[in-house]
Amino acid sequence: MQKMKIGISCHHTYGGSGAIAAELGKALAARGHIVHFFSKSAPFRLGAFSRNIFCHEIEVMHYPLFESPFYSLALASKIADIAYYEKLDIVHAHYAIPHALSAMLARQMIEDKCSELKCFKLVTTLHGTDITVVGADRGMQDVVRLAINKSDGVTTVSAWLKDETVRMFSPKKEITVIPNFVDTSLFFRSPKPEIREQLGLGQEKIVIHISNFRPVKCIGDIIRIFYALSKRVDATLLLVGDGPERSDAEIQVRQLGIVDRVRFLGKLDDIVPLLSIADLMLMPSNVESFGLAALEAMACGVPVVATMAGGFPEFIVPGVHGYLLAPGDINGMMEKALLLLSDPGHWLECSQACVLQAKRYETALLVEQYEAYYTMLLAEA
Repeated sequence: MQKMKIGISCHHTYGGSGAIAAELGKALAARGHIVHFFSKSAPFRLGAFSRNIFCHEIEVMHYPLFESPFYSLALASKIADIAYYEKLDIVHAHYAIPHALSAMLARQMIEDKCSELKCFKLVTTLHGTDITVVGADRGMQDVVRLAINKSDGVTTVSAWLKDETVRMFSPKKEITVIPNFVDTSLFFRSPKPEIREQLGLGQEKIVIHISNFRPVKCIGDIIRIFYALSKRVDATLLLVGDGPERSDAEIQVRQLGIVDRVRFLGKLDDIVPLLSIADLMLMPSNVESFGLAALEAMACGVPVVATMAGGFPEFIVPGVHGYLLAPGDINGMMEKALLLLSDPGHWLECSQACVLQAKRYETALLVEQYEAYYTMLLAEA
């Protein structure tokens, strides 16, 4: 395999796209490629640096004439600078806006200087809200369409998202599906009794949810499901992450009188210890392009009760890896959660099936797909 110089532009914040971008970069670096990250700060999953990884933080100019900082322009300038002097082969933008658009502008900045050399190829991975939220805004549709059509290659993290992109934008580019992935050498069930002790937990059942607490995650539904469930089974709910819905969720927990049953743990980089003691993951999202947190839970043997939304049905088989119900079906999700938590035999079968399913999405397998995709693009005239 040809060793490549690859730029990765991504969000640094808590969420699936930043996690996948960081894990992809680390895996590519481990395979001998040179990887340059472009982000507001180091992506939250990046961890320790290796000799093949470089991180370029974007500094935004503040000037009284500008009503808001021009992050997209600062990002484009940084990509252009590094791409030219480091001779990047690929710039992989995670999200159409602003990352693909900034990379597209960066290429225009340096194309005259690259007359004797080929400018980098632009790969854009669509993760979901860049299509379903930003792209759905009438004022942004043409911008998103431009970013897609000016990319050399476009991928999506699920077949559902590919179909949505085609339906909404009729792109000129062929879209390739490369699903999200999980490193099962890191994500596996390894319960440590001290974790329960540190959290002040007994032997009750553990229900978990991990997200960035945006409205699409339906945090209120999680609270309602758990409230009904807690009347039937001794359980604690662990909520990992943070975001705009957290305050309302805390109020809801207090109003329902279950403060002693719910733990808001905030943003955590290492979630494996928590997943290793969890008995069930709740993911009642009304839109979910893939559902990386669910896949990582499955790798740790945690069955999932989720919705039939977006990419979930592509890797969760109802009755095998957990259950899928319609968005908003609070009673249905509570009943399926109760079934899993009250039937040890059924839970064990689902847990073992989850681990096997996660191995089909092993990091190494999917990184090879990205490598092959990059190589194909570089071979094109």
